[in-house]
Amino acid sequence: MKCHCEHDRESNCITRVPIFHSLNQDEMMEVAQITRELTVQKGETIYAMDDTVESLFVIHSGSVKVYRLSDTGKEQVLRVLRAGDFLGELTLFSNVPMGDYAGTLEESSMCVIDAAPLRELMAKYPTIAFKILEELSQRLGKTEQLLEDISLHSVERRLAQALLDLSPDDGEIELPMSKRDLASQIGTTGETLSRKLSSFQELGLIDQIGQRRILIKDRQGLEGVRESG
Repeated sequence: MKCHCEHDRESNCITRVPIFHSLNQDEMMEVAQITRELTVQKGETIYAMDDTVESLFVIHSGSVKVYRLSDTGKEQVLRVLRAGDFLGELTLFSNVPMGDYAGTLEESSMCVIDAAPLRELMAKYPTIAFKILEELSQRLGKTEQLLEDISLHSVERRLAQALLDLSPDDGEIELPMSKRDLASQIGTTGETLSRKLSSFQELGLIDQIGQRRILIKDRQGLEGVRESG
């Protein structure tokens, strides 16, 4: 991992993150002063389970997956984070080791803010802490929903939901992760995912274009799969 400082980029990184939106320009500059830049190559680990992390990582560009591994090595992707998202936030509230892994899906640059000085700013500007807690609450809700979906609903429903969540207005999806990672995120295997995508294509719901592009042809039909699964 390569680390270097670029003040302008640090400031821009901070302005893109919702937890700092309530700060004025001078206050954002205070955050920038305790920030450094980190560049991480594709496929590198940012932290591993049981690591002690003492920083908040704010993604400036690229993407990061947060995941867990079972005792047998099976991977469960919990979330994929992109520009403007952050990770490592639990270290701001406790010193417990990390309970998951974080690794890059592509070359990524991020702003790193050490926990100790950031805690001081949180005390000075409580809205930062409230925004972080709000994000944590939303993430907890999404994780609980993911566990419920894996336990109670079919692979077809989970895949339909994932495609609808990823789909922009024009219906053309550029997957932000490999199909293997998508399979992990919805709690299935890569082989099963490939079969279900082929089935959706045969039904006229989608078209697969290359490895990462998917065109939704029948959104209503896909919504029907989601509702019936």
